[in-house]
Amino acid sequence: MFGGIVNRVDTGDKVVALTIDDGPTPGLTEALLEVLHRHGARATFFLIGADMERHQELARSIVIAGHQIGNHSFSHRRMVLKSPAFIRQEVDQTSRIIREVGYSGPMMFRPPFGKKLLYLPLYLRTQRIPTIMWDIEPDSYDSVADSTDLIVTHVLGRVKPGSIILLHAMNRQPSFDAVEPLLTQLGRQGYRFVTISELLHAGHTHPLSEPGG
Repeated sequence: MFGGIVNRVDTGDKVVALTIDDGPTPGLTEALLEVLHRHGARATFFLIGADMERHQELARSIVIAGHQIGNHSFSHRRMVLKSPAFIRQEVDQTSRIIREVGYSGPMMFRPPFGKKLLYLPLYLRTQRIPTIMWDIEPDSYDSVADSTDLIVTHVLGRVKPGSIILLHAMNRQPSFDAVEPLLTQLGRQGYRFVTISELLHAGHTHPLSEPGG
């Protein structure tokens, strides 16, 4: 409702966006940045405001490494049936922290748990903040999420140019362990990993069909 929602991009280029939800998390954030650096891959991190506030240096390290930061709310509470004041505070407080840690690029939002009804998309539209969803999220499937091999297989079987991949690599070990094999195997197939902003410039946004999970 109200538009401004993207879950993948139509493009003929073999580019995909790896997006990481939650965090930053001490230990896993540093390790993840090292993996991305080794592969020359850029990612988009949808970070929780309260976690950024606690770990500002980690958030700054993501910016310094050249990755994109997106808004994933302040408290990571479901933003359905909440007051307009609550939604404005969740979005605005996190956007402020994102700027404080040094990110100056376009602001984008991913709703916690993918829930995005009524006032939230309306408010984001008035703020000219696009809502970024996904077309691949292996962590949504209980039969997949606890196995690194199954996560990798799930992604490889569904990826296409313009895909937006969601992993919880800073709070789920199997998801973290899947990052390197995915970078390696998709790289061998000719894919490049770009930020959401770069992906949006690569083609046309795809009409939203509600992804599972």
